[in-house]
Amino acid sequence: MEERPGHVPVMLPEVLAALAPRDGGRYVDGTFGGGGYTAAILAHAACGVWAIDRDPDALARGAALAARFNTPDATRLHLIAGNFGAMADLLGDAAPFDGIVLDIGVSSYQIDEAERGFSFRHNGPLDMRMSRDGRSAADIVNHEDEHALADILYHYGEERMSRRIARAIVAARAEAPFETTEQLAALIRKVVRPDRSGIDPATRSFQALRIAVNDELGALQSALEQAPALLAPGGKLVIVTFHSLEDRLVKQSMATLAGRNSRPSRHEPMALAPSAGPAFALGHSRPVTASTEEVRANPRARSARLRTLVRLPVPNTPTGQMP
Repeated sequence: MEERPGHVPVMLPEVLAALAPRDGGRYVDGTFGGGGYTAAILAHAACGVWAIDRDPDALARGAALAARFNTPDATRLHLIAGNFGAMADLLGDAAPFDGIVLDIGVSSYQIDEAERGFSFRHNGPLDMRMSRDGRSAADIVNHEDEHALADILYHYGEERMSRRIARAIVAARAEAPFETTEQLAALIRKVVRPDRSGIDPATRSFQALRIAVNDELGALQSALEQAPALLAPGGKLVIVTFHSLEDRLVKQSMATLAGRNSRPSRHEPMALAPSAGPAFALGHSRPVTASTEEVRANPRARSARLRTLVRLPVPNTPTGQMP
């Protein structure tokens, strides 16, 4: 499947370098989206990919990619409907894997489709649901109380003007409910003045609502708890994030698994207990960022951070066998 202009996967060379796909390998693309990572992995090596996505439109697009790589004798691409936060259940007995990649955030396909309501750049229904079911952004904006709205905007969007925006939303919806992205963006722009960054004042609020609608941080936390156990010895977990909330979760989780968390005092009893050492290691001491050339061509890559966790081989355990 060819990537349409504007749908280029972020940090693709860096993701491939971190995963290092090999012939016969087994990989998971937990956020299939436009299929960019999956297509590159399948083209890089004679391997298999289990691709997960909650968006039915993404899976429909994946059919063309499956037709390209699958043959009557071999299924190289397995398309799975669901949330990557439930990957342990979705993948069943297919584990272990040689690599798992996650691109956390909204797909550029979703952003560019006005009817999905993810972006204020295109007027459309205030929706934002990746799976097309459950509560929409309009439901939250029109029915949550002022305090809850302010918390969503502050915690998920790191919006300093959250209380002022929430107050304005509650006052405006008393006259008429919010139905479109343009309605909400226009209100926020009246409340929040533009700053020197040039970023639209509605950006942080729209990010916050999207995260809340899709429980993105909850899904990421679940994935961080499940994915390491699905890796074969030597397997890699590669995660690309786009804002500080996500990156902080990934950084802390990987550091803990790699034994980088704080150790107890040598005077405490638990410090005397023997330790087998961490079962994982960090792939990079610092997050990998996009190249200057990529950021110039694709501004979305500006905030991207890539982190890698590697499952260490187990002594006297054959590679590929779970300990």
